Formats: sequence, structure tokens, C-alpha cells
Amino acid sequence: MGEKRTPSGFLLKQRAFLKLYLITLTEQERLYGLKLLDVLRQEFKPFGYRPNHSEVYKALHDLIEDGILKQVKQKKEGMKYQEVVYYRFAEGGQEKAKLYKRQLKAELDRCAALIRKAIEDNFG
Repeated sequence: MGEKRTPSGFLLKQRAFLKLYLITLTEQERLYGLKLLDVLRQEFKPFGYRPNHSEVYKALHDLIEDGILKQVKQKKEGMKYQEVVYYRFAEGGQEKAKLYKRQLKAELDRCAALIRKAIEDNFG
């Protein structure tokens, strides 16, 4: 992961948006994939946004490849063979997550300004 994130030119890409939220949810100890998906869907339901299963998992895998998160498999409580994959910060991952969040904050600020301008210019 580079020191500086290159803006996409228009609005923030969905994957970057999801990665930001997955980092924040991991900081809050909401750790396994389906729970993360449910929380995201609930949070964004009022806005008509429903992230799909594959995009959430692709974002989780990106965070693993970036050295931010790691997978930890644990037996499901009360089940002999069923395992659940939890997501936790990798060694050094919290610092990388902080850097990523700072980069995304700047990008979100730029996107918000672009949207405000469009609203002002067209609906004034």
C-alpha cells in the first residue's frame, strides 16, 4: 500500500468505501464476514445502498493482501466441526489501517465537495 492514494477522478470507488467501513467495524470488534455484511446492509438501507456478498468479501481479501487484516478460524460455539472465520488486525495492521483511513478521509472530502458543487450549480 503506497503512502498516497491516487484519486479516481470522479467519486470514491465502492471497494475503497467498503474497505473503510470494514476497518472501522473491525476496530469496533464486529469480526466475522456475514455479520459484517449484515451490519453494512442495515447501516445503508435508508440510503438505498445494499452491498453484495462478493464485493464485501473482495474488500476483505484486499485488506488481507494489504497486510491490514488477517483471518482467524475458530470453532463455532456449540458445534463440533463448524468453523467461523473472524477478521482481526494483522501485525502492524492497525497502523496501516490508520494510514488508509487518513487517505480515504481526504478522498471523501473531495467527493463531498464535488457533490455539493453539483447540487449548488444545478438546483441552486
